[in-house]
Amino acid sequence: MNFKTGSREEPEINLIAFIDVLLVVLIFLMLSTTYSKFTELELRLPVADADPQKERPRQLLVTVGSEGAYSINAAPVAGRSPEELAGAMLAAAGIDHETVLVVQADANARHQSVITVLEAARRAGLAHVTFAAQPSARAAKR
Repeated sequence: MNFKTGSREEPEINLIAFIDVLLVVLIFLMLSTTYSKFTELELRLPVADADPQKERPRQLLVTVGSEGAYSINAAPVAGRSPEELAGAMLAAAGIDHETVLVVQADANARHQSVITVLEAARRAGLAHVTFAAQPSARAAKR
């Protein structure tokens, strides 16, 4: 009696069909996913609901106009580069590095203009920086 059966074949897993199905699922997910676009955010600046700040003894008020013109304590600054603005800040603040820099930017001012003020403040050694904003209509009713 021959109890030996024929050679058993190893079962195979067909990977090609599996990969095809995964690629179809991947393509479906890529096409159906929505991506958030940060360029479509609507910003309304500057409005704040904070309480008015108490007057500080040494403030340096830097105003940024909508066209990018700068003034320090209501005196216009001739240039628009960080170096010229830092020189004007040092002249206005003197040697007092504890002076608080208040940035008062127009709502339509370019972001780069505000960053230029911050870069000039860093070069001038002014570490205390705050931003001025007008109260919102809700805060004004309180």
